[in-house]
Amino acid sequence: MAPIDDIAFALAGVGPRLKRLRSQRGLSLSALSELTGISKSTLSRLEVGQRRPSLELLLPIVRAYRIPLDELIGGPEVADPRIRPTPRRVDGSVVLALTRQPSPLHTFKTIIPPDRSTPELCTHEGYEWLYVVSGRLRLVLAEQDMVLEAGEAAEFDTRLPHWFGSTGDGAVEVLNILGPQGERIHMRVKPE
Repeated sequence: MAPIDDIAFALAGVGPRLKRLRSQRGLSLSALSELTGISKSTLSRLEVGQRRPSLELLLPIVRAYRIPLDELIGGPEVADPRIRPTPRRVDGSVVLALTRQPSPLHTFKTIIPPDRSTPELCTHEGYEWLYVVSGRLRLVLAEQDMVLEAGEAAEFDTRLPHWFGSTGDGAVEVLNILGPQGERIHMRVKPE
C-alpha cells in the first residue's frame, strides 16, 4: 500500500474501534461526552465514520479510556519475535532449532539421552560452538577426549574429527551454534 492508502485505512478503522471500546466500557455517548468534553453528535459521527478523526478529538478520548493512541488508530503490526521450535529426533537426541532460516549461523538446543555415549567421529564444513546447559557432555575432538560440565563451553573447527554425547551419567542439555567455515563466535563484553 502507498503511504496515503495506509493512512486512509488506519483512519477508517478508528470509528469501529471507538464504538467497540465504548461498548466494552459500558459507556453511553452522553457519559463519554462528559469525560472528554466532545459533543455527543461529534462522538457519534466519529463512530460511524462521518467525521474524520483528528488529534484534537482523539487525544481526549484516549485519555478518558487510558489507552495508548496507537491502540485506537491501529499502530503498525509488530512481528512476533518468539520462535516456536518443533522438536525433531536426530540420532536419538531431541533437537530444537532456535533460529529462523535463512541465517549464516544456526542455533539449536539439543537434549542428548544418557545412552548416546559411544563416540562416532565425523567431520564436515563449518565451525561449532557448544554450551552445556545441564548434565555432563563428553566431547571427543581429534585426539582429545574431555568432559564439559554445566556452564562450560567449547568451540572448534568441524573439519576436525569430532563427536559429542553423554558421559552415560544422564541426559545432557546443550546449546549449539553452527556457522560457515571460518566463522567464529565473537562474544562482546563491556570492559570492567
